[in-house]
Amino acid sequence: MNINKNNCTRRKILKTASLGVAAIAVPSCVSIPEKSPENQTFAFAQICDTQLGFGGYEHDVKSFKQAVKQINVLKPEFVVICGDLVNTANEKSFADFNAIKAGFDMPCYCAPGNHDVGNQPTLASLQYYRRAVGKDYYEFEHKGYTFVIVNTQLWKAPVKDESEKHDSWLRATLETAANKGSRVLVVAHYPLFLKNPDEAEEYMNLPLAKRKELLSLFEERGVVALLGGHTHRLLINEHKGIQLVNGETTSKNRDKRPFGFRLWYVGDASPFKHDFVPLERS
Repeated sequence: MNINKNNCTRRKILKTASLGVAAIAVPSCVSIPEKSPENQTFAFAQICDTQLGFGGYEHDVKSFKQAVKQINVLKPEFVVICGDLVNTANEKSFADFNAIKAGFDMPCYCAPGNHDVGNQPTLASLQYYRRAVGKDYYEFEHKGYTFVIVNTQLWKAPVKDESEKHDSWLRATLETAANKGSRVLVVAHYPLFLKNPDEAEEYMNLPLAKRKELLSLFEERGVVALLGGHTHRLLINEHKGIQLVNGETTSKNRDKRPFGFRLWYVGDASPFKHDFVPLERS
């Protein structure tokens, strides 16, 4: 990864550990991480909830543009966006999102959120998203790893036939990856759970029965990380070797953390390191 150390003179480094972090006071001028792990295979960026219109439409547009600018300087190999691309799914919001996303110098892969396909999705809302943004679930391979982008809304509020197709595809995809010996990172929107795997269902997590089914499947098929958004606060968990990280947003954070994104370093060993990169003030 190419780091521009002259990008911000005398700026303090702001980093978080890959396991657990408290809210951090942010200096008026902050910079990108100085050094990536020596054993990294590649780096990628995780953005959560660009959600144009949730923190104020112009604010969210500006923040997303700033994230694109900083990520292009960092030069990770690709970007994932963990759902809620927009706050209200319509022609303007998706057009604005797509226009800003086109500014990335590297590939960008999006997962849908509840605001993108609806809290109670329908075949019509799914088809609208697919026309406006693209596939709502798919996979890609990168340097021996398999990235699986899922539609968590099909687990939160199942849609007849569509949820079944999604789950059949997921099982087949994970089986193929396992047979190749490929470790898997899942890119999602909803977290499976907030504090513990046995907690009751609420707005912010997935139904208990589905959650247990997925955790069992992920353990069996070599999933090493699940990246999500939705919470609008930093959430870092670990379950039987699976990293579960729902990061800071570029729209509105409920835990008073700064706006920003996460830079992940994928290497031969897990858990993988990831740093928080705050948005610079323009």
